[in-house]
Amino acid sequence: MTDEVQGEKVQKVLARAGFGSRREMEAWIVQGRVKLNGKIATLGDRAGDDDSLVVDGKKVVNTSPDAIIPRVLIYNKPENEICSRRDPEGRPSVYDKLPAIKHGRWVAVGRLDFNTSGLLLFTTDGELANRLMHPSANIDREYAVRVMGEVTDEMIKTLIKGVMIEDHLCRFTDVRFFAGEAKNRWYHVVLMEGRNREVRKLWESQGVRVSRLKRVRYGPVFIPSRIKKGQIYEMKTPELITLYEAAGMTPPLASSMRKVPRKTRGRG
Repeated sequence: MTDEVQGEKVQKVLARAGFGSRREMEAWIVQGRVKLNGKIATLGDRAGDDDSLVVDGKKVVNTSPDAIIPRVLIYNKPENEICSRRDPEGRPSVYDKLPAIKHGRWVAVGRLDFNTSGLLLFTTDGELANRLMHPSANIDREYAVRVMGEVTDEMIKTLIKGVMIEDHLCRFTDVRFFAGEAKNRWYHVVLMEGRNREVRKLWESQGVRVSRLKRVRYGPVFIPSRIKKGQIYEMKTPELITLYEAAGMTPPLASSMRKVPRKTRGRG
């Protein structure tokens, strides 16, 4: 193994390689799922370019930051797909349509409910995913919401001021009328965190029901209009750089990242 002051902590190397967040990788190390140079890794171990890392029997080909080219997918999720890799009920998963990769794995940036559609990001860089989801990054999310019921100005003021839901203050940072008439209208709302069913629960706290919900933006990323439901788009280098900067990270290989295809249709 390299000298203690050299290399990076094993959990950081694995997170960047797309196996998961640093916290997840720390748990894997504690569980004995990671080997460093043929020995069970421990928290605090560091890995350099010449070290061998194996996760669940799968070799991490190169631990060097400069050797890993990140990839990010935009998936326009339809309703009735789960955001888990496996489902005991056999329902379709968002992972079913993702392109196969040789090393690491696709890490989802947040989740969407089974009945929620729209923008879902996947990346091979677990550290990027972790940063984009962490509250300290101040990444906002925008949703298009169809609401059934009468919405008053006072209700909107309350939703922006905040409502206590399950011992947590939830609020929209912006609520704007978009389209519709009578008691079936579309609004666009923005929030800073992605807690479970937070958008629906906020509206329901005001006595109205959400009949349709679609995420249309995550930070600087919008769904391209040409990407229909169930389709995938792989972000190009300039878009990746913008996304890394929004997460407060230095884009790896920003000057020499390979060109990625403009659009990738999902398998199946």
